[in-house]
Amino acid sequence: MPRNQSREEYDLIVIGGGASGMMAAGVAGENGKKVLLIEKNRKLGEKLKITGGGRCNITNATFDQRKLLSKFGDADKFLYSAFSQFGVEDTFKFFESRGLPLVVEARDRVFPKSQKALDVFKVMEKYISNKNIEILRNSPVKRININKKEKKIISVETKDSIHKAKNYILATGGSSHPETGSTGDGFQWLQDIGHSVEKPSPNIVPIKISEKWVKELAGTSLSFMKIIFYVNDKKAFSATGKILFTHFGLSGPLILNSAHKIADLLHEGQVTAKIDCYPDTDMGALEKRILKVFDNNKNKSFKNIVKEIVPQGLSKTFLDFKIIADENTKVHSISKEERKKIVSILKALPLTVEELMGMDRAVISDGGVSLKEVDTKTMKSKLFNNLYLTGDILHVNRPSGGYSLQLCWTTGYVAGLLK
Repeated sequence: MPRNQSREEYDLIVIGGGASGMMAAGVAGENGKKVLLIEKNRKLGEKLKITGGGRCNITNATFDQRKLLSKFGDADKFLYSAFSQFGVEDTFKFFESRGLPLVVEARDRVFPKSQKALDVFKVMEKYISNKNIEILRNSPVKRININKKEKKIISVETKDSIHKAKNYILATGGSSHPETGSTGDGFQWLQDIGHSVEKPSPNIVPIKISEKWVKELAGTSLSFMKIIFYVNDKKAFSATGKILFTHFGLSGPLILNSAHKIADLLHEGQVTAKIDCYPDTDMGALEKRILKVFDNNKNKSFKNIVKEIVPQGLSKTFLDFKIIADENTKVHSISKEERKKIVSILKALPLTVEELMGMDRAVISDGGVSLKEVDTKTMKSKLFNNLYLTGDILHVNRPSGGYSLQLCWTTGYVAGLLK
């Protein structure tokens, strides 16, 4: 049992010093509320500092709200009110008015102009440097105490003290990147007090591939590739975009945003895939293109012209496929059948999917409290009248590309208003 009971009662206790927690604490403090922010780590914002590969994809520059919310799947109808209070445009104003210029990159992803996630954290750190906000670091919460009859949270217990407030915000995040402290603690607390919680799974995560050649390409990225996924040899779905090869398999936006579909397929049977290196070129046109390269290089060896017919970075791998048994074979000696096989492979590089990578490699995990149990106009729990829920504690599917952090900024802001 904790030794000390805090004599002070706060207007608000925020549990979790990540993106949504800092936003919520800052908003409440700015509005004159006395706030205690409790963080389990020695430092705040550990996940924020590494997000976007250390660059921090702050939001997505989709200013049409309905179009933006369509990216959140079934949650869109619940989130409209919250995003009307604090949306993408507000995120731009918030950071740029605090001296952090933003830039819009491919697929409308928004980053700090400095390309440093640490600069985003510094803005948030300064935002909560408010005389109304007290920060308690290195203090994991052990328990949340409730009054069932009054439907209220009455206190939270840390390792050595009990703290009380009129209101509480749970902003402990999901289960992705557990090394940053996101270990799903909040899910268990919420279950303990009566909320129904969807089990988390890695939602946006790379995939593990069996083929050795894939791993040998680690670090290579291919733009505008089409990948077709099959389950038990039956076509399931396809997607087009950028693919990144890694030492365990495949990553990149295209793969990450397909992970939840691949997870479903893995429950059905053997999942395979084929990469179409030239999705805008049919097999006939590709064969003509290769034939033209061959005609212009008849007396050269195959190994010296392969880079002209395959995407950049794939030359060695393609030679290793041994489509042409001897890579020193002169182009004029390559048969029609071998040429057609080259075309077939370029249109369907074969892959075998073993599994999704785990929570430690997940960009985002789903799971959490159903939005049916949250008043999303205020982010208040429908079960407890002084508890608010934000960010990754909510069960919301979304793609990569800035949508997750925008969810944190939005829900943190709305909760911090304490309506």
